[in-house]
Amino acid sequence: QLRLVESGGGLVQPGGSLRLSCSVSGFTLDTVTMAWFRQAPGKGREGVSCIGKSGGRTEYADSVKGRFTISRDNDRGILYLQMNSLNAEDTGVYYCAADQLDRNSRYGICWTVPRQEWYEHWGQGTQVTVSQ
Repeated sequence: QLRLVESGGGLVQPGGSLRLSCSVSGFTLDTVTMAWFRQAPGKGREGVSCIGKSGGRTEYADSVKGRFTISRDNDRGILYLQMNSLNAEDTGVYYCAADQLDRNSRYGICWTVPRQEWYEHWGQGTQVTVSQ
């Protein structure tokens, strides 16, 4: 059974940083495309970033490019999202997700910013609040 558990959320001031983690079990990170999504209050779920099976290429939403970095530790089974220069618009619940059916993958590469309908397995989410 696939399981994803996020951690690392919290309250941070504007301009600050956080690193989110997603611990997985039931599969290895190099067999699926992985992604981070977020959902701000009153809004739909937004794709933030993804990393393919090969790990060589990543994709980011325009709103986070240059500030967020997705990475993974295959041996430990942990997906990360390093978030820098945070602002109030980054507030929301952050989810990690796994695409086991390769709908966000081309030849092992995450080919575009993730869409939630392409991902079958989800964590429970972790809250990130950016505020003074």
